[in-house]
Amino acid sequence: MKLQKVLIASSNPKKVKEIKEILRPLGIEVIVPPKKLEVEEKGTTFLENAYLKAKAYYEEFKIPTVADDSGLIVEAIAPYPGVYSARFHSIPEWGKEEPIPNEDEANIRKLLRVLKNKTNRRAKFVSNIVLYLGDGKGIFTEGEVYGNIIESPKGDKGFGYDPIFVPEGYNQTFAQMEPEEKHKISHRGKALRKLYELLKEFK
Repeated sequence: MKLQKVLIASSNPKKVKEIKEILRPLGIEVIVPPKKLEVEEKGTTFLENAYLKAKAYYEEFKIPTVADDSGLIVEAIAPYPGVYSARFHSIPEWGKEEPIPNEDEANIRKLLRVLKNKTNRRAKFVSNIVLYLGDGKGIFTEGEVYGNIIESPKGDKGFGYDPIFVPEGYNQTFAQMEPEEKHKISHRGKALRKLYELLKEFK
């Protein structure tokens, strides 16, 4: 089987750009969907949610689909934010935060509030990626990166929780790093490189 193109089940332009950059060397055409689907992410794990998204987009557009579900798990409040990472600000645990000026900043604001005065600030980013090929068949990979949550945001290059996450062995947040440097060590970068290696078999 020769894989000529894949659809990315995401409307997040920064996530799409990251996936394109890592998969581009394979020569596989990476396309974005013509419309966003409302997929209920009712899974209890990142893998389940990635599978639900990939399968839904495949069934709508009939193109092999890559979906990523990823998030942050903070040791002191595990398994949170977890599968609620993108909407942590809106869940009732620890009180809600208004999404002002945007959801990313509300999520960060809430997490820093919850972790205030906590000495354990260890955390990890997790990414599960599913390539759904139809007929219940697919490939999945996982990537993790450990680090710590700092007390105030730094940097403007990333998205999500990047401004408050410093990976182990580094003194910069993900949001302070250049994209190429982040891709080398990030959870999504690791998962995508594993997918990259598996996709070579389709060439």
